[in-house]
Amino acid sequence: MASLREIRNKIRSVRSTEQITKAMKMVAAARMRKAQNAILSSRPFAEKLEQALSDIHINGSTVPEHPFFRAAGAGRPCLLLVTGDKGLCGAFNSNVLRAAVAWLQRHEASGAWVATAGRKGRELVLKLQEEGIQSLVELPGIFPKVSFAHAELLGRALIEALETGRISSVTVLYNEFKSAVSQRVVERDLLPIAAAPAQASRAKGPDFRFEPPKEELLAALLPRHLKAQIYRILLESQAAELAARMSAMDSASKNAAELIDHLTLTLNRTRQSLITREIAELVSGAEALAQ
Repeated sequence: MASLREIRNKIRSVRSTEQITKAMKMVAAARMRKAQNAILSSRPFAEKLEQALSDIHINGSTVPEHPFFRAAGAGRPCLLLVTGDKGLCGAFNSNVLRAAVAWLQRHEASGAWVATAGRKGRELVLKLQEEGIQSLVELPGIFPKVSFAHAELLGRALIEALETGRISSVTVLYNEFKSAVSQRVVERDLLPIAAAPAQASRAKGPDFRFEPPKEELLAALLPRHLKAQIYRILLESQAAELAARMSAMDSASKNAAELIDHLTLTLNRTRQSLITREIAELVSGAEALAQ
């Protein structure tokens, strides 16, 4: 049986842990609200840019010969892996890393490049380098202060690799923010672009005359469109990570409170047992003296 001092030390330790997890939960909740506002702020630009691309596509008779619309034959597929920089966020990192390993196994024959945003993804690539996995670009330590500059760096590296023929396609894996208690791993293709955005839902667009020509407009807008999509993905992953951490710290705080109650009950029972034993010893001693 543990002594009273050991039980009190355990209670003190668990109470300190509870205070830390509560503080981490409050910090994650405050940052998550800012991340949600950042997602909402980025939507108008992305929507208008997508509409502009749609109008240009619909008013063209043929699909332009742009690298974003065709897969490079000699290049290898590339995975853009977006993870967190830290742990203590439940299954946030493990879920997306498991999906990344499965994707890499499917493309093991052709080999693959990996671009990572987040320290956990970088650690995975370092472990897999012996198996032929090569890193295209790494951005560790960017969360939870993501800016468009990070999307600019990722987009620039991907575009350069696509134009030089090193990669043939880009697939992104990230955690999508659904709500404060729900996130899901999303796998989607970024490049090549299969069809014009929103083209299927609009039979005929307005009659535009383009100046400069359509090809020049696409060459200017498509890189911005790709970087805007990457920025939105980074914001989604950031909000999802903070939500997962808030949920994990809330569960940890509840578990700590339950453990404190259990330890307190054990402390009281142990102390009562010691008092009862001491009383029994005193009574036995008094009876022995009386005889």
